[in-house]
Order: sequence, then structure tokens, then C-alpha cells
Amino acid sequence: MTACTIRPVRPEDRADWSRLWTGYLDYYKTSVPEAVYDTTFARLLGDDPQDFNGLIAEVDGRAVGLVHYLFHRHCWKIENVCYLQDLYADPSVRGQGVGRALIEAVYAAADANGTPAVYWLTQDFNETARKLYDRIAQVTPFIRYNRKL
Repeated sequence: MTACTIRPVRPEDRADWSRLWTGYLDYYKTSVPEAVYDTTFARLLGDDPQDFNGLIAEVDGRAVGLVHYLFHRHCWKIENVCYLQDLYADPSVRGQGVGRALIEAVYAAADANGTPAVYWLTQDFNETARKLYDRIAQVTPFIRYNRKL
């Protein structure tokens, strides 16, 4: 495992965060307008409990990964649950423990928040990441549907 430091996103991370999030979006062959970048980054730095939280992974002082997560209510539980929305490790560090460290940091944040349930989605073709996920999480039989527009 590569020694990495996981820390909250800071205002001075905008360029590195944008680079990493663009890499994440490119992997899924999608993009968002610049206004979404601006709004998302502002929310990551906000203090509204509904806002996302963001963490950066650094190796040798260089930002190499990110994760976004949020806490929300759930009808089947009294306590909130944690949704891990975006997880990305730069291709240069894949397979070196950065993704695992980011997930474990979200697990720790969830535990500290009294929110033990953490979940996320991934594409079925994301085979490399799924090898990690299968080791540290339980796959579920749920199928996702999106509203037709």
C-alpha cells in the first residue's frame, strides 16, 4: 500500500479537486457544466448538514484521489445513513491502497457521526474497483432505476 494522507477538502484544493473530479467523470464518459463544478465545490466547503463532505488523498504532498459522501435520513432506520457518491484514484496510484484508504476514511467519518450504514453504487463494468469493493463491502441484489425524462 502506498502511504497516503486523507484529509478534508480545503479551499486551496480547487484545481486539484477539479482535475480529479474531471478524471472521475471522464471514466464514466460524462461531463457537467462549470456551474456544477462551482456549486459542488462550494457545497463541499459548506457547513449545511445536507451538504456533501469531501476528502482528498495525498501521496508525497500530491493530490491523487477524492471521495464525496453525505449523511441522510432513511425510512428504515432511526439514525442517518451515509451515501458515498464519488470515489476516484488517479490511474498512477491505482492498486496501491488509495481507494481503500478513502473508503475507510468514510467508514470512520460515518462511525464518528453515529451512522454505521455506508453504501454506494458502481457500474457493473467497473471490474477493477469491484475487486476492492468485494473485499471491504457486501454487494446487494438491488437494481437501480432512473426516471425517464
